[in-house]
Amino acid sequence: MMKCIALDDEPLALEIIADFAAKAPFRMELTTFTNASRALGFLQQEPVDLIFLDIKMPDITGIQFIKSLKRPPMVIFTTAYEEYALDGYNLDVVDYLLKPIPFERFIKAVTKAEEYRSISAPRQPETDYIFVKTEYRIIKINLEDILYIEALKDYIKIYTANQPILTLKSLKSFETRLPKDKFMRVHRSYLVAMNKINSVERNTVMIANQSIPISEGYRDKFYDVITRHS
Repeated sequence: MMKCIALDDEPLALEIIADFAAKAPFRMELTTFTNASRALGFLQQEPVDLIFLDIKMPDITGIQFIKSLKRPPMVIFTTAYEEYALDGYNLDVVDYLLKPIPFERFIKAVTKAEEYRSISAPRQPETDYIFVKTEYRIIKINLEDILYIEALKDYIKIYTANQPILTLKSLKSFETRLPKDKFMRVHRSYLVAMNKINSVERNTVMIANQSIPISEGYRDKFYDVITRHS
């Protein structure tokens, strides 16, 4: 997940960025600010990968804001003014987006940022298993055995080739532990193992004779992935 903030004195501009970020081809967690001091306080407390930053704001410019940071994260300028492009180049920002920002241009910029982040991020050793706590035991589950995972209020139910396993976790937190190329969200309540899919028909995935719904919010991304592999 790419953790981001957006700082702009115009609430409508922040709404557009938030809407675009929700439609990005990878997961982006976005926090928005209209106040530079609050944004700075957040940066001092939380790790952030990327800032969407307006340039002309009432109390401080975006350029001044960047220069105030000891270790600034990646920055994408979002502004209505072309004349600061050279400043952006000198500050080594990822991209410079002119308002009104087209969605395609936004995606191009954040994809570039994600590529930079992937290159610079330390590689974590991959494993083919996970450990989960259930009742009074900690169980090892081989990833290859997982068919799909269902959210049940405060719990998730992991359906495996052997038996279902119940654990006190949210689906979102559990999703971050799984390889993105092997598991995919198809519904707010379901995460599926891609190599266990038997068939797809309209808004349904079939795994081990179980029908799993594909919701509208995940449909386009899901079909993009399976189309690339067809």
